[in-house]
Amino acid sequence: MTSSQSDEEELAGGGVNHVVRIGTTVRRPTGPWTPAVHELLNHLAAVGFTGAPAGHGIDGEGREILDFLPGEVPDHPLPEYARSDSALCAVGVLLRDYHDATAGFVAPADASWYFTPQSPAEVICHGDIAPYNCVFRHGHPVAFIDFDTAHPGPRIWDVAYAAYRFVPLADPHHEDGIAPVEEQARRLRLFADAYRLSDTGRNALSDTARARLDHLIDHMHDQADAGNEAFAAHVAAGHDTLYRTDAEHIARHQAVFHTALTT
Repeated sequence: MTSSQSDEEELAGGGVNHVVRIGTTVRRPTGPWTPAVHELLNHLAAVGFTGAPAGHGIDGEGREILDFLPGEVPDHPLPEYARSDSALCAVGVLLRDYHDATAGFVAPADASWYFTPQSPAEVICHGDIAPYNCVFRHGHPVAFIDFDTAHPGPRIWDVAYAAYRFVPLADPHHEDGIAPVEEQARRLRLFADAYRLSDTGRNALSDTARARLDHLIDHMHDQADAGNEAFAAHVAAGHDTLYRTDAEHIARHQAVFHTALTT
């Protein structure tokens, strides 16, 4: 299947990839992980999970073909609807439903993943649950997109990062509009409850959020050192410094977050 450039609408927020829309489909670059991701998306469709695009193979230009999911994908600064308690809770429910839908997925024996699988491999983590990868309709989150970073891992590996992005668990001093610690703790409890996070997960959430940020920083630098211009630009813009600041913020207030999660 081929297309002319005049048929293509570039989609904003592609991050490290050039993403276009053609009619009811999205076209994105492929990688060694694409076959496993499409197997995952086919599984999700088969078990009735509607919060992800279906995969439709590869086009004549070597790009993957996915469903275009209509709605709004919020970008920074986040609109009010994406910062509401109701949206936060709905993301928690959607993430739980997604994880539960992946529990029966059997990956191909030769599956290649963008990120190294984490242990224990309870589910297939999305790997980048964040507002920029969430489709909203009428202020309500309905689907996740951009499954390139999907990989086997524990539930908390996704939950902790989603909490970091959606609560958000960010240092209020480095940006206007970030809620104070007490409000972050309140919203963190809402999110954990909506996901129905286990006691074990609640005890591990803060440490795991910091580990996820360390993992992200290492990945950014590895990609930048390998010549990836998008990640090099992120490092040049100081994104790694921001993530280190946020990891220190989570460590500094770990007791507050733990109390909110467990009492």
